Amino acid sequence: MSAGTVGFASRVVGWQELHGRHCLPWQNTRDPYRVWLSEVMLQQTQVATVIDYFHRFITRFPDVRSLAQASLDDVMGLWSGLGYYSRARNLHRCAVQVLEQWGGEFPANAQQLESLPGIGRSTAAAIASLCFGERVAIMDANVRRVLTRYLAFDADLAQAANQNLLWEQAQALLPRKQLAQTMPIYTQGMMDLGATVCLPRQPACEVCPVADDCGARRLGTPQVFPVRTRKLKRSTRSIWLLWARDPSQAVWLQRRPAPGVWAGLYCLPWFDSREALAEQVPVAYQAQLKDDAAVKHVLTHLELHLHPVRVNLPTAASASPDGQWIAADQWPQLGLPAPVRVLLQG
Repeated sequence: MSAGTVGFASRVVGWQELHGRHCLPWQNTRDPYRVWLSEVMLQQTQVATVIDYFHRFITRFPDVRSLAQASLDDVMGLWSGLGYYSRARNLHRCAVQVLEQWGGEFPANAQQLESLPGIGRSTAAAIASLCFGERVAIMDANVRRVLTRYLAFDADLAQAANQNLLWEQAQALLPRKQLAQTMPIYTQGMMDLGATVCLPRQPACEVCPVADDCGARRLGTPQVFPVRTRKLKRSTRSIWLLWARDPSQAVWLQRRPAPGVWAGLYCLPWFDSREALAEQVPVAYQAQLKDDAAVKHVLTHLELHLHPVRVNLPTAASASPDGQWIAADQWPQLGLPAPVRVLLQG
């Protein structure tokens, strides 16, 4: 370890105690259920968005047992709008496994936590360090940025070997004493530094506790870190959605298959062409089809162009081979893709 790394952990700990975040609803606790829930929600999602969802989940499911005993539909309904729905499915699977295999108590070390559904290496480390004081490093996007800049780590993180090397260096920087007290503060401090100081475009180096030893600051190029050459490739797809209602204003919905886009969620029947959609509608009603304006919805690897097509049908009719009429006062409680919910509420 170089001389510049001496005191890194203690400076992060001291800074977090004075200047870090302390008012988020999942902080100031060593309850692994709350920490786990927040960590899963915060994957690919901003803090401001997560706060309301976190409060709703804790109110509805105050502990892992209540979550495990809930139906997947209830969980998906509460998650609806938060996106990345595989997180919700894994959340429920994980709760069930914690209840059945661990008696409702989360295991107390990262290795065992990582064996649970939906818990990867960084999430396991976050729970283990924040709740149990284990000396393990986390590596979310914010922490990765702090570390690569501090270390001037310019190896390409598109390569797994370089990712492992960064993990090793992150582990070396961790506190070594009084771990039960220092590890939770250090872990939170690293997340706070990345979220509030070591920002992607305009890092506030003047208030950073480790700026004096920061390699990227010394080079004058913090924005180039982390280095990752592989770029996201996003494809485009057009989908036609059949928006059928009956005289009572019930909506015809079907559950999306797994695997696939919006797997497990309830959705308007979708088709790859306007012609395929029209063929599904009874002949007597095809002339009544009404096209709404297209809506663009961007997923991580896919840009969807959604074309809603409305039609009123009798209750005795069906709008797709599989599906059902869902009453107007019932569909809002279901797990729905965000753009479909917006359409139905419009």
